[in-house]
Amino acid sequence: MGKRLLQQRRGRSPRFTAKGIKSKGDITHPSLDAFKSGLSVVDLVHCPAHSAPLAVLESGSRENYFIFAAEGMSVGTNLINNGQDFVVGGVYTLEEIPEGTEIHNLELLPGDGGKLIRTSGVGAKILNKMGNKVIIELPSKKKKVFDAKCRASIGIVAGGGRPEKPMMKAGKNHHAKHARKKLNSIVCGISMNAVSHPFGSKCSHTKGRPTQSSRNDPPGRKVGKIAPKRTGRKKRK
Repeated sequence: MGKRLLQQRRGRSPRFTAKGIKSKGDITHPSLDAFKSGLSVVDLVHCPAHSAPLAVLESGSRENYFIFAAEGMSVGTNLINNGQDFVVGGVYTLEEIPEGTEIHNLELLPGDGGKLIRTSGVGAKILNKMGNKVIIELPSKKKKVFDAKCRASIGIVAGGGRPEKPMMKAGKNHHAKHARKKLNSIVCGISMNAVSHPFGSKCSHTKGRPTQSSRNDPPGRKVGKIAPKRTGRKKRK
């Protein structure tokens, strides 16, 4: 029996299973009725399934909700949607939010609970409004048009600067990548053994087979140049 190559093992063992079971809960926008009745921040918690800290909201009926904590939010903050006062962390429709405001957890379609701008330290900006359409500048600087009925949270997601902290130890990097279903160390194929990669061998950094592979090759063989249109040097005109 042959050995399963390293790139074929991903997704087929518990090692590469995402830790979704450790999630505190789904992050969606609370209903409009809940905001009108009043919500208060009772705690700020860490969730292994999210890169940003979460805020626990409690309504008057003692029902709890999870949202992304925004910069400037603290325990005891009251979130009320009265259509006049805009509170950091509050949820409003795009037609209600003034132009130039920073937002996060934006809905793609009205009522989907928020799909975009959910990473720590990011925020989008409302640029312009045209009838029932709103132009928003995303963190990537791309401008996209949304329905004015889509909802978003006010402010920037907390936890900015998280990727800037050095890992310091290989073990820290291992556990951080393991929680995200990623490999923590990448070794080039020509440095591996022959059983671990198609390019691996005892011949140092000399590839023992062509680096072009077909589009229809199975996982593990699809390495190098994937279905290239042409190879070799370009001819001078």
